Formats: sequence, structure tokens, C-alpha cells
Amino acid sequence: MKNKSKILVLLCFGYILIQCKADKNKAVASDSDNTNYIISDTLKWSERMALTLMEQHPKAYQIDDKEEPKWDYVHGLVLTSFEKLYEKTKDKKYYDYIKGYADATIDSSGVIASYKYENFNIDMIEAGNILFNLYDTTQNDKYLKAMQLLRKQLSEHPRTTEGGFWHKKRYPSQMWLDGLFMAEPFYAHYTTKFENGANLDDVAKQFELIQKQAYDSKTGLLYHGWDESKKMDWANKETGTSPNFWSRSLGWYAMALVDALDYFPENHPKRKELIAYLNQLAKALAKQQHPSGLWYQVTNLGDKEGNYLEASGSAMFAYAFAKGANKGYLPIEYKTKANKAFDGLIEKLVKVSEKGNVIITQACAVAGLGGNPYRDGSYEYYINEKKKDNDPKATGPFILAAIELNR
Repeated sequence: MKNKSKILVLLCFGYILIQCKADKNKAVASDSDNTNYIISDTLKWSERMALTLMEQHPKAYQIDDKEEPKWDYVHGLVLTSFEKLYEKTKDKKYYDYIKGYADATIDSSGVIASYKYENFNIDMIEAGNILFNLYDTTQNDKYLKAMQLLRKQLSEHPRTTEGGFWHKKRYPSQMWLDGLFMAEPFYAHYTTKFENGANLDDVAKQFELIQKQAYDSKTGLLYHGWDESKKMDWANKETGTSPNFWSRSLGWYAMALVDALDYFPENHPKRKELIAYLNQLAKALAKQQHPSGLWYQVTNLGDKEGNYLEASGSAMFAYAFAKGANKGYLPIEYKTKANKAFDGLIEKLVKVSEKGNVIITQACAVAGLGGNPYRDGSYEYYINEKKKDNDPKATGPFILAAIELNR
């Protein structure tokens, strides 16, 4: 009996040691996933925002409150801003954060597990923007293969009769302003890097078509979406356009122009055309800028009941104006307008916690057209979509604008 008791005691003791070790390992893992960054108010706003996001989302795939790795445009947008921050600061933690996302979503053979090719969803192209630098710095073929897959999607993506990319396979015959940002900077970069710029005309065509179909001559703005078939309930039966101007969709479009232009050489015949579109849009947006420097959710309807000064569109315009002016695409006065917009964000919509975390408020969480439940594009629809603090559609452009403005 004594021997049995001794064996029992030893087994129990061994089990306790194993559990203690396991708990210790868990604690170490937990600690490494929850780094407490010092977010000093002496840092630039770009770093203060980036460190806030890294503290809230220790793994980059957790951005937008995701629990599992997912290939998505919001991650691509935010991590593109981190890439610009890494270029500026040379702080490797920003590079590692980007690479961590890519490695969580792309396997060793270049397969993106959560990406469904057959959906032909234009949104899925956007995150490919982070892969160019990763491939250049690592020479790991998995990043190249993932880019090649996204490029293949564009080759086979369904199009309107004139050659405009559908927004998604389940939204047939529709072009949305959002889609220009989701596809064109990647497409322009890819064709410049790997195809000697052979398809830059096709990139430019996407802008030409959306200008032709969604531009409103009275305001100089562009409608959120256009349905070639005119079958959607939200579509104007004569023009096919959706009924309202939504600031974030215009922000997507403005950013698409300044980012795609990076890859159009000065002698390219379509470059001046794209710069003209940007100037036309910037002039129209400047007329709608609120005295605070911000823009309303429904761009042209001011303080109509329910309308509100919205963060993501305002941050996108600040970025597009600043980069446009810095690159010489826009007159220098737009740098002043961008700074005014950034001031408005800081003064009206940004809160800073006691720990130094930066919180952007009044950001529309999501908005679209059609689908289930049905989104009719009405004024009431846009103003009643939910808002979310530090929505990635606001934080990414905020970082980009802060970098362009050196704020």
C-alpha cells in the first residue's frame, strides 16, 4: 500500500509540474501577444494611431475584430499605411506586423485559404498591395504566386459591355466607386512591375468608364454606384446611377486616383487624363468641405437632419489632397485644405485615452448597394448605417494622411 501511495504522490507531483509549465507557456504567449506600447504624445499621429492598433490587435489579422485569419481589403488598407510608416521610420515592428498578416493568410505554396476565386469579388484584390514589398525583401515565391492569382482574377473578372470590372459576381453589371480603389492601384503596380506596363491603358479605362457613367455635371461629384442593366431597384431607370453621393465612396475614388498615378510614367498618354479627373473631383469636394475641415456622410446635403460629419471619408480626402499636392497632381492650395481636414479630425472626431490610445469616432462602419437585407442607396439608408470607433476604413487613411502631412 505504501508503494502505491508513493507512486500516486509522484504521479500527482509530475502532473502538477506539467500543468505549471503549460500555464507558464500560456502566460508567455499571452504576454507576447499583448505588448504594452508606450504611446507618447510626442510621436507623430501616424505612429500613435499605428501603436494603438497594434495594442488593440496584437496580430494584424485581428484588425476589424476578426478572430481568424481572413484575406480582406480592410487589412490591406491599414497595412498599406503601415508599409508607408515603415518606409518613413525604418522601425521593423511595422514590417513584421505586415508580414505576420501575409503569413497568417498565405500558405507556403502561395494559396490564400480564405480567398474564393470563383466569387470574382473586386474587394479581394486590394490586400495584394502589401505583397510587392514582401516579395522584394524576402524573394519568397509564395508572395509572387499569391499576386499572380490575384492578377489572374483580373484577367478573368466579369466586365460590363464596355470593359468595366463588375464589383462582384453577385452584383452583375455594376461598377461602384469603391472598386476603383480595390483593383486599380494593384493592377497598375503589377502591370508596371511584371508586364512592362502593358495593361496601363486597361487601368485607365476603368476610370474613364466610371467617369462616363457615374459623374454628375451639376455637382462635379460621382454617384456611389452604376448599374449597366438598370435592373436594380436603387438604379435610376434612365442613367443607371444610384441616388446619392456618399463621402467614403468618393474617398475610395480619390485615393484610387492618387495611388494608381504612382505607376503611370510621365509620358503615358493617359496620365494627364487621370490627373484631370483628380482635379475635377478635388474642386467639387472643396466646395463641400465644412468650415471644420470635415465632410458630411452624404456629401452634398450639409446639415440636413440626420447627416453627420464622417471620419473615414474626411480622412480619405485629407490623404488624397495631401498626396495629390505633394506629387504635383493638384495645386499646392490643396495641401492647406488637407491640413484643415486633418485639424478637423483631431479637434472634432479624435479622442485620446489616458494611456495615449487614439480613437477615431463618427466612422460609418459599412455601406453598400443591394444585397440582403436590401440597401437602397437612399439618404435615410446612409445616415442610419451603424458607426464604429476606429473602423479600419478611417484608421488606415488617417495614418496615410498623417504621413503625407508630416503631422
